[in-house]
Amino acid sequence: MTKQSGKLRRNIHFPMLVLYGVGTMVGAGFYALAGKVAGVAGLFAPIAFGLAGLLALFSALAFAELSSRLPHAGGSARYVEAAFARRWLSAVVGWLIITTGVVSSATLTVATVRFIEDFISVPQAVAIIVVALFLGGVAVWGVRQAVSVVVGICLLQIATLLYVAYAATTLPDPTSVTWSQLVPPLEGGAWIAILSASFLAFYAFIGFEDMVTMAEEVEDVRSDMPWALILSLVITAILYMLVSTSLVTAVSPQTLSEAKTPLAEAVRHHGTLAVGLIGVISILSALNSALVQLMMVARVAYGMADRNYAPQALGKVSQRTQTPWLATVLATAAIMVLALSLEMTTLANATSVVLLGVFTMVNIALWWLKGQDGKGHAKYFNLPRWVPLLGATVSLAALTFKLIQW
Repeated sequence: MTKQSGKLRRNIHFPMLVLYGVGTMVGAGFYALAGKVAGVAGLFAPIAFGLAGLLALFSALAFAELSSRLPHAGGSARYVEAAFARRWLSAVVGWLIITTGVVSSATLTVATVRFIEDFISVPQAVAIIVVALFLGGVAVWGVRQAVSVVVGICLLQIATLLYVAYAATTLPDPTSVTWSQLVPPLEGGAWIAILSASFLAFYAFIGFEDMVTMAEEVEDVRSDMPWALILSLVITAILYMLVSTSLVTAVSPQTLSEAKTPLAEAVRHHGTLAVGLIGVISILSALNSALVQLMMVARVAYGMADRNYAPQALGKVSQRTQTPWLATVLATAAIMVLALSLEMTTLANATSVVLLGVFTMVNIALWWLKGQDGKGHAKYFNLPRWVPLLGATVSLAALTFKLIQW
């Protein structure tokens, strides 16, 4: 095993971990998806978001148990290794996760710059370099500081979404929707639309899997990580359902689906300052999501170096900040290059496909491990064996849907 040049610092507590988890999910995705989901599911968009949260929960439960069994920064790569003892397979999973994280962060860096360009005119290349360097600087600064930034922006996002929900109730000419109209009828057409919308909304929950890469920096990881992961997902689902309910009861689903910034439709009557606030929070949301992806990439690289799946240099930890500095610097450089040179749409779609494939493998890995355990480990967060099997089925169904749609 590789000898690391330092260890990560365990100084993340449960409340901060929960908010970090919410911050990994509540981001730029929901700001764009809220309108698209409403366009597909209509008034049943809140049901679609709730169902999407349930779909995500099955995989989140698998990550919860595995993070308690195997608290390692390598995350999914380490889980696959423990289940199948195939070094090449674990290495492939790890590098796929690193690749998707870099691509996702690059995409979000470009999105941040485009949001900024709505306010001021800036040279795009210069702005991309500045944003990427800012992200890298925060990530290297220290895990507590970086997580604090994520948590701080997360609190702003939650406050903004609650404001949007309130503003929607004060629209001067809201659509006349009764609560009974939000309950879907027992007919195939309605539920097909809801199911289609739920697979679309599923991507607004992607991010929970990044939490497990912080395993070596959580103070009481075996007990805190599983429940923080589940609680953060539940909070996010409730928040999405609340906001989407307010939106579809005040603004027509068609208007929401056609809007570039659907959440702004609920606050336009509060003036340009309110619309500008949504724009600013959109910038911060994209920054937040990009930072989370960068931190995840650096820690997966660190974990892979620890297991000899990556060059030993990636395991270097700063003696002052106790963060994987070299992995962070290299990831920042890769993000900058991608953001400056490549068209991101196809790569972003590929990211979702790869992640769903990883979810499927992680669920199967837990199912296999539980079969080897017999009754399992009572001291760990312990699930019935059918849960990861159902999680694998759900992830595979979402993957198939995405490939057909792609």
